[in-house]
Amino acid sequence: MSRLNHKLISYILGLLLLFNGLAMLVTSGVSLLVNDGIFNDITSSGIITISFGIILMLLNRNNVRQINKRDGYLIVTLGWITMILSGMLPYYLTGSLSTFSNLLFESMSGYTATGSTVISDIESLPKSIIFWRSMTHWLGGMGIIVLAIAILPLLGIGGMQLFSAEAPGSGISGDKMHPRISSTAKRLWFIYVGLTFAETLALNVAGMSFFDAINHSMSNIATGGFSTKNNSLAYWNDIPQIQYIIIFFMILAGTNYLLIYSALIGKFKKLFTNTEFIWYLTVISIFVIVTSLILFINVDLSISNVNHPEIYGKLESSFRHAFFQIVAIITTTGFVSGDFAGWTPFLTMLFFALMFIGASSGSTSGGIKISRHLILIKNGFLEFKKALHPNAVLPLRYNHSVVKKEVIVNILAFFMLYLILFVIGAGVLSTQGLDFISAVGGSAASIGNVGPAIGSLGPTLTYEELSGFAKVWCSFLMLVGRLELFTLLIIFSPYFWKKN
Repeated sequence: MSRLNHKLISYILGLLLLFNGLAMLVTSGVSLLVNDGIFNDITSSGIITISFGIILMLLNRNNVRQINKRDGYLIVTLGWITMILSGMLPYYLTGSLSTFSNLLFESMSGYTATGSTVISDIESLPKSIIFWRSMTHWLGGMGIIVLAIAILPLLGIGGMQLFSAEAPGSGISGDKMHPRISSTAKRLWFIYVGLTFAETLALNVAGMSFFDAINHSMSNIATGGFSTKNNSLAYWNDIPQIQYIIIFFMILAGTNYLLIYSALIGKFKKLFTNTEFIWYLTVISIFVIVTSLILFINVDLSISNVNHPEIYGKLESSFRHAFFQIVAIITTTGFVSGDFAGWTPFLTMLFFALMFIGASSGSTSGGIKISRHLILIKNGFLEFKKALHPNAVLPLRYNHSVVKKEVIVNILAFFMLYLILFVIGAGVLSTQGLDFISAVGGSAASIGNVGPAIGSLGPTLTYEELSGFAKVWCSFLMLVGRLELFTLLIIFSPYFWKKN
């Protein structure tokens, strides 16, 4: 195996620090506009981050502009860690958070688009820090690495290895919207930015302030979950149209971006012939119907949610809250319109199960992804047929194409590793004083980048009371889940570091 390209790795990490620092300066501009008194601290964060980035780039500018697969895995892992650690600076210098575990947890939850928080009173934070929390979601949602590979070709560096390492689950078929990976990344970002502005406008027209609208749009398009309000989207229970707009854009954010691009250029047929997209909508529809009926029959929503949300009657309210929370959990967005963990025991278990589904591959959502579930289910039925007809040649087809055996093996390995990490994650959390329900909920919500869990980490609560070690452990699970297991864990294998 070829040697690691240390100079190029350091150069790209410097470039990522430059991006992060510029985002901090944008945030300092927000501080200046709203006059929240922390302009100097935010600006200092940006200048420090940019300075380190420029130093790294200058010291490593004479490098071999070629990335191999091993370099790609290391750049993505170190890139995320670098962004997360530097992203702690605004919280630290402004005094918004103090301990290392809190700083790491909040920054990790932001960049990995998880949406869990250790802050109990969000509304007391300076507005620019609230904006920075949303910005970390927005940068991490699509992946800062994807932004980088849109720029790298201008510097003479190819980015295919980075893209495959950053998004290993971005599409079973391997389709790209453009032959050049940099052009693909640019188109992804144009769509990403366009959806963010479209949602901001829609929310503002519906009744949100512009500040709340832009923050929730950045958080939503990233399938993150950070809100500007302590009660999340339950704050707007008396304005149903706002929640319906959020639902619509959550569904879009959980859709494969290649399909969104196809629809934008008029190829709508791809949407309705894509197996994963059809099942994505089907799964949402089935669970919304079931949950709506249970809420309508069993739950008094007028007292179980903030602001007495039965604006158009109980039937509409049951449907809206069921729709909202089902989509929020499946897409791993993590917004909350009500305390779903307190509705009924059955619904609590249902929402816990939904944390393992995930939305579409090639989207900004976390979780296992529907495509993997579908292929495993199809493979299971195929094994039944092979047991009856052992000599028959029965290829597994997905989206009208034959799935290679290596892909099936990879997905099986992913599932096994995911479940093992979930069990280990819950076991470690249980040693930190959490009860069984809270431990399994916290593990599932962290590795799936869902955000709100169940038990003492439920949708109306925060992770503030966890021990320092538990916060660091949950942060590790968030990063592993965001990079879809293999990208991060592979660097811990002895084979990765062997020269030959």
